[in-house]
Amino acid sequence: MKKPVITLILCAISTLGIALPAFGHEFWLAPQNYQPQIGATLEVQLRNGQDFKGVEIGYFDKRIEMFDWFQNQTRNPVISRAGDFPAMTMVAPQDGLMVLGYESTYSTVQYAHLGKFLKFAEHKDFPEAEASHKLRGLPEGRFNEIYTRFCKTLIGVGTAAGHDVETDMETEFVALSNPYTDDLTDGLKVQLLYQGTPRTHAQIEVFERAPDETVVITKQRTDDQGRAMIPVKPNHIYLLDAVILREPEEGVAAENDAVWETLWASLTFRVP
Repeated sequence: MKKPVITLILCAISTLGIALPAFGHEFWLAPQNYQPQIGATLEVQLRNGQDFKGVEIGYFDKRIEMFDWFQNQTRNPVISRAGDFPAMTMVAPQDGLMVLGYESTYSTVQYAHLGKFLKFAEHKDFPEAEASHKLRGLPEGRFNEIYTRFCKTLIGVGTAAGHDVETDMETEFVALSNPYTDDLTDGLKVQLLYQGTPRTHAQIEVFERAPDETVVITKQRTDDQGRAMIPVKPNHIYLLDAVILREPEEGVAAENDAVWETLWASLTFRVP
């Protein structure tokens, strides 16, 4: 079957190493089956878009820093070839909760006007961005931001027994509940980490997709331990998203001609 035109365009863009800001903010891992049986074919897409709707991105190793799966105290690299759609296809190897982690290389987006950047910063809960931008003497137009994606998904193979793990990415969500085996009456508890420590009082955007594909977006905030309780519903799929906005290190800024840097953490899972 032929891929949609937009997918082919994105494939070509990704091959050239060009950023994809026009196609949406969020980036996530999308298993086609969140609860496969042992021995079943497991397919996971890379998706980019907004409001938990987006286009599929192919596998391109030059765009990937890390792509590993974790299960039963083992860590293994995802084996794919350049241009693969979906980005990961494998046989579900063993019983237990599988954690898939993905870290991208740097991408760059250019802001033509300061107003667009400030609108983004406000949406992602960085009210001090305008004052910082002006204090640093940065231009009001045609300036660059570099960004990196840190994505995880939870896949319940067989009995789905087990727990989420820290993958050592610079920022990441860690699920403190197993969505496939635990009682989620009070919600699913997560912890948001930055450089291995809890990220406190940070905004989390929660995207909830119903069986009829309706998406509801809410916001939560982590507590003084970097934790948050996410209300969930049966038979819904969830995407959690949290962003860090910071001044890039001097070497990174010079190499990428960037004045701002964002780090995007995401986590996807399904509630049975």
